[in-house]
Amino acid sequence: MSLTSQLSHPIKVGIVGTGYAAKRRAETLIEDERSQLCSVTGYTPENVADFCQSYHVSSYENWQDLVTDKSLDLVVISNANQLHGKITKLALENNKNVIIEYPLSLDYKEAFELLELAKKKEKLLHIEHIEILGGMHRAVQKHLSKIGKVFYGRYTTIDMKNPAPIRWTFNKQLFGFPFKAALPRIHRFTHLFGEVKSVNSHLKYWDREDKDYYNGCLCTAQLLFENELTVDLLYGRGDIFMVSDRTFELHGESGQIIFEGIEGKLITSEGTQRIELESRRGLFALDTRIVLDHLFDNKPLYINPESSIYALKVGETAYQSAISGKSVYV
Repeated sequence: MSLTSQLSHPIKVGIVGTGYAAKRRAETLIEDERSQLCSVTGYTPENVADFCQSYHVSSYENWQDLVTDKSLDLVVISNANQLHGKITKLALENNKNVIIEYPLSLDYKEAFELLELAKKKEKLLHIEHIEILGGMHRAVQKHLSKIGKVFYGRYTTIDMKNPAPIRWTFNKQLFGFPFKAALPRIHRFTHLFGEVKSVNSHLKYWDREDKDYYNGCLCTAQLLFENELTVDLLYGRGDIFMVSDRTFELHGESGQIIFEGIEGKLITSEGTQRIELESRRGLFALDTRIVLDHLFDNKPLYINPESSIYALKVGETAYQSAISGKSVYV
């Protein structure tokens, strides 16, 4: 659906959040003549002030006032996960197009309802998944046919943080259950291989004195797919780990694709081939430009919201498994 006829030119944009993603989007919106960055709001007044000075925009004291500003056409949501659903709902109710960093919500039911609301309002609801735009995912897609039917996958992401920071990403409520908050760990596989049959998940926190925050967490999940693929996911972070680790593996009947950090290789009967990766720089800018191309020229997006919401459904299943101690069907 083209929304061009409904939009002013340039499109007027507000941002909720002042972190890395918000800054990269701000730079892109300012550089593109099709958009005008107007306002920002955030949790920390000092960060909001710095953002306004850097990008020459006005500020709101709270997100409610920003998303109800009648002059704005597009709202970009780049703040704590816990608030994503509430902000998106108010933005859509006030007839805004929405770009939001994953996850759309920490509640699958709410996410589904938000998508229905966006359709009813005939507004864009774009859920960012820059991992699909990244070099590793595109390299996997390029070489996937060379390894035959994939029967096993493993994805480990351990982020050593010493000391563990006291910020929202280490807060149980603000960040959320790891496989809903860090949704690409699931979405990489559902995007490639389709539907999941069942999930078995486990979660452990190492709490601070204030138990809302933690020094470390370890979350595991085993996904059984409808096509008989088995995937093991391991997500850990904090000061309980001595080193970081990022390993992605796919094992097929004719070969393997393995990434250790940014070093990739394709292994088949013909030998081992190195897989070159492009830089991850510029992906938020690319995501933003793709949205503007869609809004003004009706060019296709690289992802539909249903894909993200299905991955969130699998993440919700993992959460139910972790709290019950049992495998749960999706």
